[in-house]
Amino acid sequence: MLKIIAIIVALIVVGILIAASMQPDNFSVTRSTTINAPAGKIYPLIVDFHGWSAWSPWEKVDPEMKRKYSGPEAGKGAVYEWEGNGQVGSGRMEITDAVAPGRVLIDLHFMKPMEGRNVAEFNLEPMGDTTKVTWTMRGPSRFITKVMGVFVSMDRMVGGMFETGLATLKSVSETAPVAAKPA
Repeated sequence: MLKIIAIIVALIVVGILIAASMQPDNFSVTRSTTINAPAGKIYPLIVDFHGWSAWSPWEKVDPEMKRKYSGPEAGKGAVYEWEGNGQVGSGRMEITDAVAPGRVLIDLHFMKPMEGRNVAEFNLEPMGDTTKVTWTMRGPSRFITKVMGVFVSMDRMVGGMFETGLATLKSVSETAPVAAKPA
């Protein structure tokens, strides 16, 4: 009887490993929303990591999270590092490209709970009085990520957080006053 159970468990493990090996080598998660505000009003909330506390869904997961900012205040070279509980882990983001008011590219380096390097990208597309905001994260799928992907997809894990973040960004952008331009 014990031998049969061991064979069944071994077959299940082999099946999971085979399914994992057939997962794609890269992943991409994308969500979009339309915001009733000009791109110039939304862009500053994305290109300045200090503004992320107003809309980023991960900021709410761990209120005790430690944050560190370095580099320029905003734009290319701005850095945001965090260390938090098991749900947010720790990592570092650096803006590698920023084209006002339409695109922000971020190098995203997760350190805990699992090491990973990805790219996050925000595209703002003006559409009359509104702006379509698209948030994408893409990167390589390591084997452990592929094994996890047999049970739950990266799109499902991260996509819901993107949807929450974009809904909050929409709310903040549509209700916040337009910042005065420096003289």
